[in-house]
Amino acid sequence: MARKQHQVLKGPGGNLQVLLTRDVPKLGQQGEIVQVKPGYARNYLLPQGFATAATPHNLKLAEKHQKKLAALVEARRAEFQKLAEELQRHSITLEANANEEGHLYGSVGASEIADALGRDKFPIDAEMIRLEGPLKELGLYTVKLQLAQGVDSEVKVWVVPATHDQKS
Repeated sequence: MARKQHQVLKGPGGNLQVLLTRDVPKLGQQGEIVQVKPGYARNYLLPQGFATAATPHNLKLAEKHQKKLAALVEARRAEFQKLAEELQRHSITLEANANEEGHLYGSVGASEIADALGRDKFPIDAEMIRLEGPLKELGLYTVKLQLAQGVDSEVKVWVVPATHDQKS
């Protein structure tokens, strides 16, 4: 008996094969074919729009979609790589209140570094900055950045004492 174009594919043990249309925690990522119990597919994945039946037609559409996504991801990765190279040649200066020994009264964290990079036209989020802890002393720091999966960079951060020239 010939399989029809719209017939749902079944795996071993009577499980249904479904094509995930979104990332589903503990199950798989968008575009993956997974085997699930028929009730889970019927009652949750399909009605919520998390999956579609893994028919030959849908598999072809998903393959085309995956190729387009791969091209977009590669283009975005190239942009991040270029940004990483620019950041390695860049340094920022942050002013902070400190005592005579160079200890800051507060600290400099990822959000202050991200704000300073933003003022210099670098679109960096605080989540991309990898600090081992807040910066609590004056000096030069090399701060690691993770721009995307597999694209890392560094930026030089100068923490200098705040100037108080407001008495004139």
